[in-house]
Amino acid sequence: MELTTLYESLGVSRAVYEYGEMILDGLRPRFEAIDRTAEYNQTKVLAAMQKNKLSAGCFAATTGYGYDDMGREVLEKVYADCFHTEAALVRPQITCGTHALAVALSANLLPGDELLSPNGAPYDTLEEVIGIRPSKCSLMEYGVQYRQVDLLPDGTFDFDGIRAAIGPKTKLITIQRSKGYATRPSFSVAQIGELIAFCKQCKPDVLCMVDNCYGEFVERAEPSDVGADMIVGSLIKNPGGGLAPIGGYICGTAECVERCAYRLSAPGLGQEVGANLGLLPSLYEGFFLAPNVVSGALKGAIFAANVYERLGFRVVPNGTESRHDIIQAVELGSAEGMLAFCRGIQAAAPVDSYVTPVPWAMPGYDAEVVMAAGAFVQGSSIELSADGPIREPYAVYFQGGLTWHHAKLGILMSLQKLVDAGLAKLPKGRQNRMHLHTSM
Repeated sequence: MELTTLYESLGVSRAVYEYGEMILDGLRPRFEAIDRTAEYNQTKVLAAMQKNKLSAGCFAATTGYGYDDMGREVLEKVYADCFHTEAALVRPQITCGTHALAVALSANLLPGDELLSPNGAPYDTLEEVIGIRPSKCSLMEYGVQYRQVDLLPDGTFDFDGIRAAIGPKTKLITIQRSKGYATRPSFSVAQIGELIAFCKQCKPDVLCMVDNCYGEFVERAEPSDVGADMIVGSLIKNPGGGLAPIGGYICGTAECVERCAYRLSAPGLGQEVGANLGLLPSLYEGFFLAPNVVSGALKGAIFAANVYERLGFRVVPNGTESRHDIIQAVELGSAEGMLAFCRGIQAAAPVDSYVTPVPWAMPGYDAEVVMAAGAFVQGSSIELSADGPIREPYAVYFQGGLTWHHAKLGILMSLQKLVDAGLAKLPKGRQNRMHLHTSM
């Protein structure tokens, strides 16, 4: 059976498939560069595992208190060495990225301290953590103050505003690497390094924490290489490689990480407790595979940007910009467009391909959210997924794909649903297709 015929059997028309192939012809040099970065990061992960003498004995399950868990201790040393930090906290007891960020913030902020966001409003789920939207047990409820400095209209940092906002009480600066549910550019490691250097010039003892979600292994360097005191993320995103069933990580200075461990467990217990429950093989293997899994997701994001940009949709980043995370935003102009896109992603999934995504009131969000995800791990954003709040500018956020070929199928299927609904039109005629091909 021909490949085009197989795609047609899955619901992708020949016209949509051929359009995708024309887009791909112009992307091969970028894909080769992504492969070189993946090779670099794969070698970095392997070196950290070999340095710390990872052995079969590290895969043993522990229960109860989890005292003397060699595998857990080695895993945290592997993360610390790979991300070039003094220490790391990597635990299945951290339930998600928001939880990891909440632990890091609450561990390193005391009543009377001030938290500053120099990139505008934080991700939606952090609003209640901080207390921007009132919530029980928020940082503001415990006496932590909050300030933010919005980005400039061009999406860059307002350094004058940041300088004015940093005061004697400013204890911690939180930097969100990825765009979240915004249509701003994501920040490069170099941009983050410039911001950190500026903030520490203004106040040398200020702590800088980077929400690293969706950014791990996209570049060769991480924010911890450019001065971040902490980098924080989720294991069901990039570093879990699609195999980690739960968990989060905090890498940083020994002092910061120790405080995080005390907050996660209890003062005096810290990192000494926390059974691995037999999850370590998945955490190790997922981390080992992560650089190549991320490379496939990154190819999918670039492919999606070019597919939709050529059809007149606004995409962030655009089809030619450098990439600093795996998320691709596509502004579809209507709720109907968002739903059609998500139906396509769901239809391309290996799990629950037959269900229809509908908007719902997700915990932690102030608008209904539509999500498409047929994942082996529930909520895993490194697996093929798309989501977004049903509000203007009606942008859907596409990410993931354990393999590049699955990401490709998902994007073509999303386009097919939009074409079928009359919400997108393919170029017609041989001349239009030739122009499309040569313009890349």
